[in-house]
Amino acid sequence: MKTLLNDAQLDITLHRLAHQLVENHLSFKDTVIIGIRPRGILLSDRIAGLVKKITGNNHIGYGKLDITFHRDDVYTNELVVPESTEIPFSIEGKNVILIDDVLYTGRTIRSAMDALIDVGRPKKVELLVLIDRRFSRELPIQPDYFGDTVDTITTQKVKVYWKEKDGKDEVVLIDKVSQS
Repeated sequence: MKTLLNDAQLDITLHRLAHQLVENHLSFKDTVIIGIRPRGILLSDRIAGLVKKITGNNHIGYGKLDITFHRDDVYTNELVVPESTEIPFSIEGKNVILIDDVLYTGRTIRSAMDALIDVGRPKKVELLVLIDRRFSRELPIQPDYFGDTVDTITTQKVKVYWKEKDGKDEVVLIDKVSQS
């Protein structure tokens, strides 16, 4: 196991990403933030909170998107437990910042865009990820904002730990072969 981002590095990275969003979207008048369930939510919670703090605007649209039934592998899993989509505002004509923790093959993001279109038709969709596993892509999807890039092989996994869920903030690279 190798640490990619420790607690302090993760905090700096989150602040940088939030400042980049504010720089590009200023008041967030026509921009909303939507986290992808399940693993993108803890990241999007943090990013939305930081953006609200930086801008002083507590009325930034923030939602959570469930992609369960849009996944191309939904029927290969034995037990499918969908979560709720919580988008209490219209995304019609808005700039949407879609947030997930790790960009790997691109299939989760494709599913998220399908699910998003079911909710409405945004003006523009941008992607923010904490970690971009750039050489593992199966679909032509690239992030607009990323915390870090990591070159991995298929026997490795990137795991993001969050204080709220795991008791610590850390991003690690795990070799799945040595894990078994």
